Amino acid sequence: MSKVNITKWMDENKAKFADLAKQIWENPELGYNESFASSLQIKTLEESGFKVTAGIGDVPTAFVAEYGTGKPIIGILGEFDALPGLSQGVTPDHNPIVLDGPGHGCGHNLLGTAGVSAVIALKEIMEAEALPGTIRYYGCAAEELLSGKTFMARAGVFDDLDSVLTWHPATSNTTANFSMQALTAIEFYFSGRTAHAGAAPHLGRSALDAVELMNVGANYLREHVLDGSRIHYQITNGGLAPNVVPDKASVYYFLRGANRKQVEELEERLIKVAQGAAMMTETSVRWEIKSGCYETLPNITLNELMYKQVEAAGPFTFTEEEEKFAEQLLQTVEPSVLAGAKSHPMSANARKTLDTDFYHNMEYFGKTMGGSSDVGDVSWIAPMGQIMTVCAPLGVQVHTWQATASFGSSIGLKGMHYAAKIMALTTYDLLKNEDGILEKAKAEYLASKQGAEYKPGIPAGVKPPVPKKEATPVLG
Repeated sequence: MSKVNITKWMDENKAKFADLAKQIWENPELGYNESFASSLQIKTLEESGFKVTAGIGDVPTAFVAEYGTGKPIIGILGEFDALPGLSQGVTPDHNPIVLDGPGHGCGHNLLGTAGVSAVIALKEIMEAEALPGTIRYYGCAAEELLSGKTFMARAGVFDDLDSVLTWHPATSNTTANFSMQALTAIEFYFSGRTAHAGAAPHLGRSALDAVELMNVGANYLREHVLDGSRIHYQITNGGLAPNVVPDKASVYYFLRGANRKQVEELEERLIKVAQGAAMMTETSVRWEIKSGCYETLPNITLNELMYKQVEAAGPFTFTEEEEKFAEQLLQTVEPSVLAGAKSHPMSANARKTLDTDFYHNMEYFGKTMGGSSDVGDVSWIAPMGQIMTVCAPLGVQVHTWQATASFGSSIGLKGMHYAAKIMALTTYDLLKNEDGILEKAKAEYLASKQGAEYKPGIPAGVKPPVPKKEATPVLG
């Protein structure tokens, strides 16, 4: 009856967590600035009897909430950062709440709240059954910047986990049997010599010329990289005025590949391109790694265990009103985009707009999709299970205003509660560890690493880009 009690408690308390998710959706915050969301989750967990340690990895909004003692130690990952420019109301037409403001177009208002719901429900059952073990909720900052969990990992907070679970809002219910790409984010800063571009251009040494030559070199490099690799960039400083030879310019690159080794090799080659551009323009260059996340290691043992919870989790249905909202929203999506979204691995085998069936699709195992996430770092430290649940209509892509609308709607909230139930039920099985499921998951995890060890992709000297506190004025 224990699992029945877990789902019963979660059903009885779902309004509380729906309100929590809605508050975070209504107050979107960008990475490393999530003070409202972080504080709200911490308050909720502390009021429920969890011990909270904040400021993990020198990130003020990152925290760990813990309950219980001893082994096994099971973690659940949560996120709460939003995306720039995706402010949107819960309407089927484009209707920003704040023009160009941030919005939860990736559903992290749901992602973190589901984890909070799951661990609090588990605490209730652990107390009732005097069940040994430790559960943890990880409040992870700045996933959209692909670095929050790396700073946490560098601080060692995942090292003693026996397993960890996570999920992501999506357009189908599926186990995440695919891998996401490794990534390095690196910014190059060129320094030259300023001059009047009309009167004395020969005296200048243009840092912008160096940036542009580097980008040309990087574009030629694309021809000579492994299939599936990605090189994309943004000029972050192009000078101040056309008639001033810029002495400062910078460009920010994302490098993606199937695994960490490939990305590090690509990084070495790109640095040589930057150095060549500096030599050609008689400028100097320095660089800084902003993030360096790993590819994800799917754990089929844990994913199958999550899939087995579907029956115990209970029915998952949508109303006619929700179906209508979904269809109206899809009318705003370009047909070509709609077709592409439906063929994405995260859509699995979904057959209808709001498909409530659950899929455990092995077709994508061993294959890599184009996105990246710092959850990859955690999957290299402990066995990780991951699912997706329906929080938006099939055809809606994350990082769009349509996604923001969905993730603030009752559709998103239902998908969140469903994911929370599956994570709570799975964690209960892991705490019981019947049939040695933890040992099986660990054996698979060790085999998937093929002897390689985790080393944070962000160098030790790089600090999180947290907002600087303004100095308090001294009154005299």
